Amino acid sequence: MSAFKDLVREALLQIGFDMRSVTNSIQHARRTLLQQEEISVVFDVGANIGQYARELRAFGYTGRIISFEPLSEAFSVLQRTAARDQRRQCLPYALGSTEAELTMHVAENLVSSSLLPVTAQSTQYAPNSRTVSDIRVPVRTLDSLRAELLSSDDRVYLKLDVQGYEQEVLKGAGAMLAQVRVVEAELSLTSMYEHQPLYLDMCRFLGELGFNLCWVERCVIDPAAGRMLQVDGIFLKDA
Repeated sequence: MSAFKDLVREALLQIGFDMRSVTNSIQHARRTLLQQEEISVVFDVGANIGQYARELRAFGYTGRIISFEPLSEAFSVLQRTAARDQRRQCLPYALGSTEAELTMHVAENLVSSSLLPVTAQSTQYAPNSRTVSDIRVPVRTLDSLRAELLSSDDRVYLKLDVQGYEQEVLKGAGAMLAQVRVVEAELSLTSMYEHQPLYLDMCRFLGELGFNLCWVERCVIDPAAGRMLQVDGIFLKDA
């Protein structure tokens, strides 16, 4: 869902609308935390075609970005957009709690694709989130990739846009969590995917891992129903 928002933000940047001056925005909070926490690498999990990474660059982040995207159609575009950036790396994996090959439910709009089945509520709000095919994708754990991707002094900003699979990614982080300073995740107030943890469940889970909620911003709303469906949350590790 957030990939659409990223496209809008990027379009605004291209016509000269600079959101860096808006201090009450998630963009400002993100930029501040990247500097304050001396982040050396951003893990962009669920990268789609690279909207998030391009926004980071537009806001001045010059460190490493490692993007994960398992869908071949999106990954090919992601690779092309990253080709001229020597500090970006793209990997064709989904992430989870175990190393496996799992079924990805591919959505009509691609960005709503998930390892969890989509719910009727989601497709009612956004018809193009419906599943049009199922494919098998490789799933890795963050812990298994730690030695390959990080040095011992790296400080990580972990962004999760994995359509209800956030908790499984974190369960597979293992020893890498010691190097994660910030977690940014899309949080659902209602079930957009089957068996997904909701907002309060994720806050409790991340709290047990030592991360405290420091920013919330509305993400997806359903005006017809008069309700908010998802928010973006940023969690900062305890000092």
